[in-house]
Amino acid sequence: MRIPFAQIDAFAGAPFTGNPAAVMPLSAWLDDAVLQAIAQENNISETAFLVASDRDDVEFELRWFTPSAEVALCGHATLASGHFVLASDTALDRVRFATRQAGVLEVARADTGYTLALPAWVPAPKPLPEIAAALGIAAPVAALWHDKGYALVIADDEQIVRDLAPDMAVLGTMPIVAIVAAKGRATDIVSRVFTPFYAIPEDPVTGSAHAVMVPYWAETLGRTQFSAFQASARGGRLGCRLDGDRVILSGACVTVIEGTFLLP
Repeated sequence: MRIPFAQIDAFAGAPFTGNPAAVMPLSAWLDDAVLQAIAQENNISETAFLVASDRDDVEFELRWFTPSAEVALCGHATLASGHFVLASDTALDRVRFATRQAGVLEVARADTGYTLALPAWVPAPKPLPEIAAALGIAAPVAALWHDKGYALVIADDEQIVRDLAPDMAVLGTMPIVAIVAAKGRATDIVSRVFTPFYAIPEDPVTGSAHAVMVPYWAETLGRTQFSAFQASARGGRLGCRLDGDRVILSGACVTVIEGTFLLP
């Protein structure tokens, strides 16, 4: 079986920045074990699989796999999937994806790239001493939790976020997405995201983490629109807007690899 393959840097203004995602369109769903094996072979943070839908309200079904597990929501691979579809059909201005755990997601063209609409996953305050300790933050400004497995720890300075050296062995025992964020200087917020349990020690740019962060920061900053930078080694810039029960992220994509995956 020959499967088209594209590797796309999402939330990236240039190649080798943002977060890479593999996008692979299928004619029909393969067994889950095969999808997982393909994602493990690709060995990047996410592989997105697309299958054309016969529903009236969406164009494609979409699933995402890390090298070790299927996930409930992946923002950057959804943005990359939208780029994959829209770049191949210039007559379209938007594309909608049906997902299994995050509802319908939409990617639309924008002036400098695309917008991505995600569910607003509002986190609730919760003491997270073990997670904060594993992250290396002795006195967090706030700690919050979302029941999809997202921990949000707020630091009091951007430099703390940039200088973090978490205990990956401890975090790797926790089935969570660990987010650390602070007010920024050049951008309104700065964050980093750690997911060693899912075989990704540090995720370069994480759309789903911003689905959790944006509701918190909209209330904290007192406005619904702001800028964000995820301070991984690759780095990624995002525009953020809270629109009712949706988080609207904006960013650009760059296709860096196109080819064919050969499945025996």
